[in-house]
Amino acid sequence: MILYYESTAHLDMSSNTNIGVGGWQALSHLLQKSRCLRRLDACNLPLQEYPAQRLSRALRCSRLAVLHLDNASLNGQPLFTLVCALKVNCALQELYLGNNKLNSYQDAMQLGELLKYNHCLKLLDLSNNLISDAGLEEICDGLRVQRNGIRSIVLWNNQITHRGMLHLASTLPCVTTLETLNLGHNNIQDKGIQELKEGLIANRSLLQLGLAYTGITCEGAVATAEFIVESLRIQRLDVRKNLIRAAGLMALSLALRINHSLIRVDLDKKPKKEKEAFLIETQKNLLQEIRNQCLSNAAAAKKTVFNTAPQPEDTL
Repeated sequence: MILYYESTAHLDMSSNTNIGVGGWQALSHLLQKSRCLRRLDACNLPLQEYPAQRLSRALRCSRLAVLHLDNASLNGQPLFTLVCALKVNCALQELYLGNNKLNSYQDAMQLGELLKYNHCLKLLDLSNNLISDAGLEEICDGLRVQRNGIRSIVLWNNQITHRGMLHLASTLPCVTTLETLNLGHNNIQDKGIQELKEGLIANRSLLQLGLAYTGITCEGAVATAEFIVESLRIQRLDVRKNLIRAAGLMALSLALRINHSLIRVDLDKKPKKEKEAFLIETQKNLLQEIRNQCLSNAAAAKKTVFNTAPQPEDTL
C-alpha cells in the first residue's frame, strides 16, 4: 500500500515485537523501492539475526535520511551487520542508537569504522550506552578522518570520565564540521574540562556544547569560560545540574562580556548553597546578568542578520 501511493515520508513501526519473517521481507522491499520514505522508526524491537540482516541489506541502497533504532538490542553481530551496510550508504544523515548496551570494545570499534568510511552521516546519537573511555578512543579514531560529514554527536550517559577527554581534546581540532557535542550525564569533572579546554578552543566549528550532569564545579566553569572567551561561534552552553557557585558564575558572566556569539546558557534556576548568605544574592544577580547578556547577544545577532540580508528595492 505504501509503495502504491508513494506518499509516506515517515514510518514508525516501533514496539511491534510480533513482526515475523514475512514482515521483515516486506519492510526490506519497501526500503529498497520507496522514493518517498525518508524516516524509519524501529525502536523497542529485537533486531537480531534475520531482522538485522534484512534491514541492513535494504539500507545499502535505501533513500532513508533518518533512522531511529533505539533499544533494539543492536550490539555485537547485529551492529556489525548494520555498519557493513552503512559504510556504503550515501543517503542516511541521522542515526539514533540509544539504549542498545553498546560496549567499549567490539561495538565502539565498529562505530569508529563507520565514521571512517561514511562521510555523509550528519548526526550520531549514542545516548545511554556503555561506550566508556576506551570506546570513546575508538570513536575518536573515526572522527579524525571526518572532513565534510558529522555535525552532531550525542554521548549522553556513556560512563565516560576525564580520561576520555584526552582522546576527544586531540580529535576536536581535526573535526571541522562538528556543531553539536553533548557530553551530559558523564562523570567528566573539573579535570576533564581542563583537559578538554584546549581542544575546544582549537575547534572553530562548535555551536552547541552540552555539559549537564558532568560533576563540574566552579573550577570547571572557569575552564569553560576560558573557552567561551576564545570562541567566535559557540551559541549554546548547557551546564545544568552541576555544583557551580558564585565564583563559577562570575567567570561565565565575565566571559560573556567578551563573547558576542553565545545566546543561550542553561543554568539551574535556584542558587547553590554557600557558606556566606550574601553569596546567595550574588548568585541570583549573576544568573540574571548572564540571562541579560545572552538576550543582548541574541538581539545583536538578529540585527546583524537583518542588516546583511538583501533589502527590497525602493519603489516610487
